[in-house]
This record gives sequence, C-alpha cells and structure tokens, in this order.
Amino acid sequence: MKMKRSSTDRHLANRSGAGPVSRCAARLAGLPMLAFAGLALVSLPVLAQSQNQLYPNRAVRLVVPYPPGGGTDFFARAVSTKMAEDLGQQVVVENRPGASTIIGAEAVAKSAPDGYTVLLGDTATYAANPSLFKSLPYDPVRDLAPVTLTARFALILVAHAGVPFSTVREFIAAAKAAPGTIDYASPGPGSPHHLAMELFRQASGVTLTHVPYKGGGPAAQDLIAGRIPVMFLDLTTMAPQLKAGKIKALAVSTEQRLAALPDIPAVAEAGVPGYDASAWQGLSVPAGTPPAVIGRLNAAFARAAADGPTRQRLADLGTEFIAGTPEQMAAYIRSETAKWSRTIRAANITLD
Repeated sequence: MKMKRSSTDRHLANRSGAGPVSRCAARLAGLPMLAFAGLALVSLPVLAQSQNQLYPNRAVRLVVPYPPGGGTDFFARAVSTKMAEDLGQQVVVENRPGASTIIGAEAVAKSAPDGYTVLLGDTATYAANPSLFKSLPYDPVRDLAPVTLTARFALILVAHAGVPFSTVREFIAAAKAAPGTIDYASPGPGSPHHLAMELFRQASGVTLTHVPYKGGGPAAQDLIAGRIPVMFLDLTTMAPQLKAGKIKALAVSTEQRLAALPDIPAVAEAGVPGYDASAWQGLSVPAGTPPAVIGRLNAAFARAAADGPTRQRLADLGTEFIAGTPEQMAAYIRSETAKWSRTIRAANITLD
C-alpha cells in the first residue's frame, strides 16, 4: 500500500534533491563545522605516518669529506652497510675531500633537505672551521642540522721507523734542540690531527713545521716512505704499518691508554700532563630536513652502533661509539667549538 505524500513533503523533497544521498547531504550540512575539523585532524597523523613510511625510497648518499683510505672513510664504510640494512635502501659513500672538510660540508649544506644527502663531519667541520676561517661557505649551526654523534677515536702520535727518537720525551728533546726543523703531516689544515699536534706543540713548548695533505691516506703514505718524520694518525690507518714495523707509536692522544694498544702510553703520562685530544665525528643533514627523517636516520645509526661485530671491529681500532640525540650533538658541538677556538686563537691559526 502506497501512502500519499503531503504537499509539504513534496516541497521538502524538491528542496533537498529528493534522493537519499541528497537527503544525507542535507542532514550533514546542518552539522557544526567543528565536526568536520575533527575528522580532518584525525586523518592528519595517518597521512603524516604514511609520508614518513615513504622515506627512504631510494639510495642515501653519505658524504665523507676526506679521500678513501683514512679513518673517517673506513668508519663510514663500516657503518653504512648496517644502516642500509635498517633503512632498506643503499647507503652510498661519496668521498668529497679537500679544504679542511669544507668542500664536502658545503656540498651537503646546499643539497635538498630531504634526508638523501648526509654528512659524516668531524671536529674540523663542526667546531674548528668557524675559528680557522674568516669566511665559510657554510655555517655549521645555521646550514646543517645535527642527526647524531657517531664516534670518538684516539689519535696516535707516530713516527717513521728510522727517526732517532722513540718516546714523547725524546721527541720533545729533539724538537727543542733544533726548533722548526722537524716537519709533521696532517690530513689537512684544521683537521683533528692538525689541531691535536698544535695542542701538543703549545703544551710542550716545541716548534714544529706543519705539512698539510688532502687526507690521512696520502699523509700516511709519505710517513711510511720517510718523507715525513712524525704525525698524529688514527689507529685504523696506522695499525697495519705499525705491525709491519714501518712506523713506531710514541703515545695516544686520549687521557688513558687504549685497550687495543696497552703498551703505548698516553701523551699525558709520557711527558705532557693534562693533554687530551680525542677526535670525533657526527652525522648531519641540510637544515630544514623534516624532524621525522632526522629521527629515522638517527635510529638507523643507533641500530648500526648496537651491532656487536661492528662495535668490536671498530673498538679494536680505537673507535668508541657515542650515538645520541640531535640535541646532545648540538650541545657537544658548542662545547668543542669553545675548546678549539681557544687553541686556534692562541696559535693565531688562520686558513684564509
């Protein structure tokens, strides 16, 4: 049995479009706008989560501001494999050496802030260069966003096997007997190796001549060949040569001896009290990189650092993992900048 609609019903049906969909829309039109806003807000976290899950969807470039063969390069290649496993994409190491890490740092600072270009910088990149250079093409605070500290590693004061000194005290005596005649190498001006020797020079009162190279590998080659008598090197680079008897270790730059070199004294106990010049590294990305992407990279490195075989492999070479938050890295950069700026000013070092 069909019921007849009243004229009023027909009038309302005509106004609302008559169909059930139109009637539903008419009812929704009467809801407060806040209801729609609530629905939109509920969907935002889902959308953000979906976007975060898209990173990374291609290879990540890890820029090393030193040439292949040095400690920074070795470290990058050791952790990049584990990070790639966590990220599900390749982490490709790209060497961009030169100019006290400036070339590599500038390249990253000017890259798109999307998380696909990452810098493995060091003491020079983040803490020393602002004092070493009057003008930099990048600002480590303004242009680079911290991701995580990665490692701290000892530097070893080493000498060519044929030099006439075998201890720190003998080295100091030789340098004082002929001021300025002993050369020392470094991977580049303002590098941790350079600053470590400058701190040593200031603390011991000797005069030495700096010979900078473009990376630890080339510098080590000249040390082994006898063209350079002495320098600070990371354990990664010098360990095979030490074992082969081509160089000799005088002391380590840390406050205490290394487990990997228990017979080698610290500089502080070998003739220069209070000396400590550990080198360190950290990951950063271009400023403006989304926090979620930074967090993803931070977590990938933390998992790489937690890998037992990787940790042991690097610990055997004097490397200490120091993964942490972006905020901790920023605070550490501030403290190290203050420390090394004092050393640089005292030595009146300028590189431009």
